[in-house]
Amino acid sequence: MSAVAVASGDAGDLVRAKAVLLDPGVGKRRLGPEALRTALVDLHDFWLSSRAASIGLTDRAALIAVGALGRRELAPWSDLDLVLLHDGRKDVERLAEQLWYPLWDAGIGLDHSVRTPGQAVQVAATDLRAAFGLLEARHIAGDTALSDKVRAAVRQAWRAGIRGRFDELADSAQERWRKVGDVAHRVEPDLKSGHGGLRDIQLLDALAAAQLVDRPGAEVGEARRLLLDVRTELHRLAGRPRDVLRAQDADEVAAALEISDRFELARALSGAARSVAFAAEVGLRSARSALPRRGLAALRRAPVRRPLDSGVVEHGGEVALARDAVAPRDPGLVLRVAATAARTGLPIAAGTLHRLADTAPELREPWPPSALGELLSLLGTGRQLVDVVEALDRTGLWGRLFPEWGAVRDLPPRDRAHVWTVDRHLVEACAQAARLTTRVARPDLLLVGALIHDIGKGRNGDHSVVGESLALQVGRRLGFPDADVAVLGQVVRHHLLLPHTATRRDLDDPATITRVVETLEGSGLVLDLLESLAEADALATGPGVWSPWKQTLIQDLVRRCRALLAGEPLPAPAALSADAAELAGAVADDGQPQIRLDDRADPATVIVAVPDGPRALSAAAGVLALHSLEVHAAELPSAEQAAVVTFTVSPRFGGLPDPALLRSDLIRVLDGGLALADALARKERDYAPISPSGEPPAPPRVLWFDDEATGAVVLELRGTDRIGLLHHVAAALEECSADLRWARVATLGASVVDSFCLAGPGTGGALSTAERRKIERAVLAAAG
Repeated sequence: MSAVAVASGDAGDLVRAKAVLLDPGVGKRRLGPEALRTALVDLHDFWLSSRAASIGLTDRAALIAVGALGRRELAPWSDLDLVLLHDGRKDVERLAEQLWYPLWDAGIGLDHSVRTPGQAVQVAATDLRAAFGLLEARHIAGDTALSDKVRAAVRQAWRAGIRGRFDELADSAQERWRKVGDVAHRVEPDLKSGHGGLRDIQLLDALAAAQLVDRPGAEVGEARRLLLDVRTELHRLAGRPRDVLRAQDADEVAAALEISDRFELARALSGAARSVAFAAEVGLRSARSALPRRGLAALRRAPVRRPLDSGVVEHGGEVALARDAVAPRDPGLVLRVAATAARTGLPIAAGTLHRLADTAPELREPWPPSALGELLSLLGTGRQLVDVVEALDRTGLWGRLFPEWGAVRDLPPRDRAHVWTVDRHLVEACAQAARLTTRVARPDLLLVGALIHDIGKGRNGDHSVVGESLALQVGRRLGFPDADVAVLGQVVRHHLLLPHTATRRDLDDPATITRVVETLEGSGLVLDLLESLAEADALATGPGVWSPWKQTLIQDLVRRCRALLAGEPLPAPAALSADAAELAGAVADDGQPQIRLDDRADPATVIVAVPDGPRALSAAAGVLALHSLEVHAAELPSAEQAAVVTFTVSPRFGGLPDPALLRSDLIRVLDGGLALADALARKERDYAPISPSGEPPAPPRVLWFDDEATGAVVLELRGTDRIGLLHHVAAALEECSADLRWARVATLGASVVDSFCLAGPGTGGALSTAERRKIERAVLAAAG
């Protein structure tokens, strides 16, 4: 489309020209994101300036662009933010109508205003959003002197009034971060408003305009470019304005940017966003310290340096180096500064971080005991550890201490249960472990083990196996004795052993316990460390991953392992309980299902006894799902008179239901008076979790494991949780006539790992290959 056509004044031509830029047609080169933004800015500038000239917008009036167009960061579907300035022109309403109406008629998003210079300065003085826009205003058409006058006045007023507005500025940023969350760690980040997003770069620009901080450096500039590129491709892909990168769009955006896949894109975005977030946090602190002092405040003495530790002082509310500190001759200084910051809750001054990055020497291997002591002091501070490690990592100091960190830095998780990048998860796990140090004989090994338990991720091979060799390397470097280094290796190698065994194996089987103890080479110390690490790891993974049921299972497993280590006899497999035997007898007497609910413990227990038949588990599980009970485990002890199932349950929401209602519905299901499939379908429609992205769930997967018990095998189902899932899977197993001995249900956020101990139909022997295939097909169909 020609420039003459675009300049004709018809905004429809502007829309058509933009469409050509977005889709140049078959065989024509597609513009990259930066080139596209430049072309869009030039196109809109040309149309607006041509339109302004045609309607007589010349002297005593000017059109200026703010927002994305003002910053030359226009994404394909960004709104146009325009201000019509005038100095008392009588026909300003006509000018405004002839500018705005063609844009509205063409369906172009428009945020507009008409201001005199005085009004523009006034609105900038009272509205932070308007101030940010006017600080970046760019002249488009009309009286250049008027635009320059307003821009200069707004900037001068911004600098003069920043002291009175700084608290509002900082508080609004903190509230936005709290509300929207981190770009670096969100599965579906808000590229514009999230912590580390584009608004934070505008915040830094505003602080620089107030002459409180320097302009952002090259690292932030690179981050800005990536954030803008991703947002540009997201707009182009969606065909409408969008700032949240949805999981379902990430692969296409990555392909458009020539990035291998969505995981690499997530990693690049995480690194960029963390650079921006760190710069914004440091910028706010530096700006607060640089605020001009007036009146009596100007007469106060400069902040004094308060000693905190050897070579470390507090200065102006930050941790800084003492004047006599010499980093090249003090190898433990970095860790001492970090530990002091975490212990006091004070941030490390940016200048101190950069000075240490420039002058601190590498720690020799093995570290001196004082350095290891400072590291353990840092790791033991809990939540305050997180910000300190982030500061060290952003300035290269953490990677200098732990070179292995590079492979996990900004590494996105591969499953939906994790809410953090791998490196942040490790720090979060260490913070959780700090609360558990009084439970173990070696808190130092627990803290270091928690910090590096996933250090093998991001490399080829099983991350636990790879992590073991890296843990041995780290332990030797830190200066631990050889015996302790070996323990660290075992902790990392087997950090999943307890949760996997407890939730996927039969703890009544002595072979299960023997296998765990033999795997740990009979070490009670490693067993204790793994018990606490399992809790810290789960708590640092995401909401709902650690539960009272999981805690109970792991404690039971550890108790049995300790008994075996002490030479004590293992508890015999649980026989039919008195309650279960009583219910089975009642079923034999009247032929009706019986239910008993015991809520004295958390989670609760529901015992269901029904006349012996193939539908016992599926029918009972379906009724529990109808009453919003989440099943954690199902045990099927043998009984002659009836089929008995003991469920461990907790309410999904609300309280526990009335057992009489459970029994009534179960009777109706078994009698055919209640269509369970239809009732569950309605329940699932009403209460199905809504994905914010609309992304379809991952397909279910089945794995097979040989159980320690002779003959039986364990079928492990990995899939997406939903109400009634256990019912559907149990029904599929019943249709296949599989002998189900027990079930374990582990919920990890929106995902589940359900384990079923099976034996061959009728004989109770091993399942043949054909039987396994048949069962697997049925289970996948039920879970899909």
